[in-house]
Amino acid sequence: MTANHGTGPTRVPGLLYGGDWNPEQWPEKVWAEDVELMAAAGVNLVTVGVFSWAQLQPDARHWDFGWLDRLLDLVHAHGIAVDLATATASPPAWLVRAHPEVLPVTADGVRLEFGSRQHYCPSSTAYRAAAVRLVRALAERYRDHPALALWHVHNEYGDHVQECFCPASAADFRGWLRRRHGDVDELNRSWGTAFWSQRYTSFDQVEPPRTAPGPVNPTQLLDWRRFCSDALLALYRAEKAVLDELSPGVPVTTNFMSMLKALDYWEWSRHEDLVSDDAYPDPADPNAHVHAALTYDLMRSLKAGRPWLLMEQAPSAVSWRPVNVPKPPALHRLWSLQALARGADGVLHFQWRASAAGAEKFHSAMLPHRGTAARGWRTTVALGAELRRLGEIAGSRLRGQAAVLLDWDSWWALELDDHPSARMRWTDLLRPWYAALYERGITVDFVQPTGELDGYPLLLAPNLYLLDTATADRLHRYVRAGGRLVCGPFSGITDRHDHVHPGGHPGPLRDLLGVVVDEHWPIPDGATTAVDLDGTALRAERWSEWIETEGAATVARYTDGELAGRPAVTRHRHGAGSAWYLSCHLGTDTGRVLDLPLAEAGVRAELPDLPDGVEATRRYGADGTGYLFLLNHTPAERRVPLDRTGADPLTGTSLLTGTRPLTGTDLLTGAEAAGAVTLAPLGAAVLRTPPTEERP
Repeated sequence: MTANHGTGPTRVPGLLYGGDWNPEQWPEKVWAEDVELMAAAGVNLVTVGVFSWAQLQPDARHWDFGWLDRLLDLVHAHGIAVDLATATASPPAWLVRAHPEVLPVTADGVRLEFGSRQHYCPSSTAYRAAAVRLVRALAERYRDHPALALWHVHNEYGDHVQECFCPASAADFRGWLRRRHGDVDELNRSWGTAFWSQRYTSFDQVEPPRTAPGPVNPTQLLDWRRFCSDALLALYRAEKAVLDELSPGVPVTTNFMSMLKALDYWEWSRHEDLVSDDAYPDPADPNAHVHAALTYDLMRSLKAGRPWLLMEQAPSAVSWRPVNVPKPPALHRLWSLQALARGADGVLHFQWRASAAGAEKFHSAMLPHRGTAARGWRTTVALGAELRRLGEIAGSRLRGQAAVLLDWDSWWALELDDHPSARMRWTDLLRPWYAALYERGITVDFVQPTGELDGYPLLLAPNLYLLDTATADRLHRYVRAGGRLVCGPFSGITDRHDHVHPGGHPGPLRDLLGVVVDEHWPIPDGATTAVDLDGTALRAERWSEWIETEGAATVARYTDGELAGRPAVTRHRHGAGSAWYLSCHLGTDTGRVLDLPLAEAGVRAELPDLPDGVEATRRYGADGTGYLFLLNHTPAERRVPLDRTGADPLTGTSLLTGTRPLTGTDLLTGAEAAGAVTLAPLGAAVLRTPPTEERP
């Protein structure tokens, strides 16, 4: 990460550590204490100004930058860099009262009021003009400030407002449709408006999908989802254009919200210089670390493996769950290290000093209400010291051994109404597939339909409901060249307009998978269907299908109900590779099936004999130096063998014959490790390993 000091870029050394600081909530006499404590805790980056629009611009004609001038000078004097926010996430009262059309409108016609945050219509010209004016004023004033390291546009786009149904949004939607479809005849073809007499003769007749008497045209809803993501992205790009013009060389980011359905992060990340994310795993969820790993793998993948930044996490409890469980210090440390283990180059928090007023006054902070006497403060200081010891890993990278195909268009289309089952939700389908690989020590990259597939021996597609022929052709080429594709149920159903592919499901994947789906067979809530995998009993839930093979070999069969005896899982040779099809949702049993293509593809864990509950990833520096992260997510001590010659779980044959056990130095303790590492409950080790030719 770089800061523009007016004389050239300067790197913020090591890993980034800090959090959101809201000094406008406190008298200036508190600021000096804050920066002294930041320096003592090892903080080297703070985010400021996120919700300071009303402070910076008290009314339409006046500005007040004096307080921010003093603040940035104070921070810089203490050797701390600044992630300067554009403050546009919360328009001030004077703006929405002068322009009430700024406020968003729901699908039912209710105009949402001032008093929270993100109270704006994404298509409001008044909001956009005011936001761009504010960003220009900030950039002109602070572009050469020596504290500036990063620009932080807005905050958590899509958190509270993902869409607006006002007349301005309707006009913007119509313009978007004209650009996408060209003319109204093409719109009618794309939307299938011959159904239910929905034909349009002019774009002027089109409105957003407001609340209607019955089901709304599904392609209209799909285009609406695309439009809403693009409308918010247009706001971000308008601000970034100003920053790129006036502050070139200073990277620009906006903080994502993990795996958020509303925004196509593939497209958004194209316009970010640095991917950043806000992640809030629930300490009360025993599987929270698995879900977090999934999110972090996505963040790393959005920029093809480049390091990313954990912009926000909670130091302890949050304030917005029904029950807000605090994090034990060991868990906070472990989860911070997990972000680094999966490619982050920094760990930031919300927030620095606990708020005394407002909706987040019970949200934890690096400096709690009790101040330096609090146990949370000791955690803050300890984590800062450890991150300094890990500083050399900054810039190193890791690559997954397998890839997961993720397409936001397909996600949106899958979850439209009037499908055979409302239980087919993308993240619910994805998680057991991901968890199976996580439990086997396999690191995953995410790829988009147009992304690079070469180099991945195994490609997983838990669901591809919406699939165009171009993507299907790429999958054919991937398998034909020797790749292994594993495809989940209800895939290859529709094209990019959500029209059913002719000739039967799975449409353009039919020849590749060697199967045809005769009928979908959703499983009622609470029920399961038995599946036999070569003598191993599995249970399908949510979904099953009546399929017939067309060249594929049957790997597993249904053994009860109407589908008894029919294929459930198949494998089809195609060129030098193979394509597997799971016609049912197997939940926690998914891994039993995935073991087969994993073995066939030669995909193996970093450490084959990894104990249950231990996570292992390895980042690599430019010179090949490795950084092996070992994280114990259990309340018991774990001994981790460093021998990489474990046995194949299916054949029992030796893996990596002739490979020497790993050795290294634990950067957290300075201890040398050879043979094995013992991890304390919720403990961790980060081993620097010698350069190797095996790195990705």
